[in-house]
Amino acid sequence: MAKIQSLRFVPTKAHPTQTALETSAPSAPGVHDTLRSRLAQTSTAPSVSTSSSTAPIALQSAHPLEARLTQWRDTQDRLKMEMLRRQFGIAEPVRRGMELKIATAGEWRPAALGGSSGVHKDILEGRDCEIGWEDVFTGELLSSSGTVIPDSKQMLTIEI
Repeated sequence: MAKIQSLRFVPTKAHPTQTALETSAPSAPGVHDTLRSRLAQTSTAPSVSTSSSTAPIALQSAHPLEARLTQWRDTQDRLKMEMLRRQFGIAEPVRRGMELKIATAGEWRPAALGGSSGVHKDILEGRDCEIGWEDVFTGELLSSSGTVIPDSKQMLTIEI
């Protein structure tokens, strides 16, 4: 059964089959309290690990499609690494994981220059031809940074 799970290319269904009654806002009975249930629309998706565990990914999102898409990408990555392991041995997925970790940790650009673009990570993951919402909506209107020096001080934790 483990071999069948390792070659899965569609994630398992993770939608709930039962719903639990949630408590409402204490100041307005009957009104859903979004802040207490941690379903804010502005929450970001957590970084997805490349481990071989099949634990469901818990996102703080109000839409179930976001969790499904994150699970889809995680399942595709695990399938690709399993195929590489079977074809080239364990060294190839380990090497790619190390390269991805190095590229992710070493990539930094000041916010004045557009912030971190993630192009090295996209190339290593094979997603350099995809266009995501992060590529279109860069968040320039929400950024308060304007110069390179404060960003460098913040990154290097320099106090002057």
